[in-house]
Amino acid sequence: MPAQTIELPTPDGRLPVYEATPDGHARGAVVVVQEAFGVNDHIEDVTRRVAEAGYHGVAPALFHRAGGGTAAYGDMPAVLELFAGLDDAAVLVDLDATLAHLRSAGWDDRRIGVVGFCIGGRFAFLAAVRRALGAAVGFYGGGIVGRGLPGFPPLIGEAGALRTPFLGLFGDLDTQIPTADVEALRAASAAAAVPTEIVRYPAAGHGFHCDARASYEPRSAADAWARTLAWFERFLGPAGPVG
Repeated sequence: MPAQTIELPTPDGRLPVYEATPDGHARGAVVVVQEAFGVNDHIEDVTRRVAEAGYHGVAPALFHRAGGGTAAYGDMPAVLELFAGLDDAAVLVDLDATLAHLRSAGWDDRRIGVVGFCIGGRFAFLAAVRRALGAAVGFYGGGIVGRGLPGFPPLIGEAGALRTPFLGLFGDLDTQIPTADVEALRAASAAAAVPTEIVRYPAAGHGFHCDARASYEPRSAADAWARTLAWFERFLGPAGPVG
């Protein structure tokens, strides 16, 4: 399975993107959106898992405006430094550059999905309300309903305007995202014109999908990943070559 880091031009400088492709024909393309800790080993691993499932996987490194890099899990001072210069408008600049790259590889927007983790789950939701893609999945996306990191306002007011089918995956033990917020998102997104689904895992906390974190919960992670692939299978179309 080929994997490499490429760079794409944006109005804000060069955007590093970790890219992994299947050995055979891809069935679609998936943008993997990083956690608050950057495109680290875990996000690269998820991107390769996307490719193993038959998709052209790409993970844009959103911290390039602050010089790039990653932060260790739990090192919030380092995280805040890496977020310098990043806001929703900048995220969309990087997303659009990544989408342009996938289009140049032959993918129509309806054959492109997005999956995000942690704040990347919020960014996946942002993509789903601002862009019409094939499918979007958010794992424990904080800041969609309540307050998140400074500079990233709640997005729940846009839930009814979702343009991309959205699957949200949350843990009931997540101290950062109250279950009341999850249920508020379920109610608000139900008004959208596209399919939506919100799933809660009673035994899971924040970061439950990441096997590099103490909060990893394997049963919830396995079910959530299976649901993610099923969501992409449902909305990105059948397997087959580009074109």
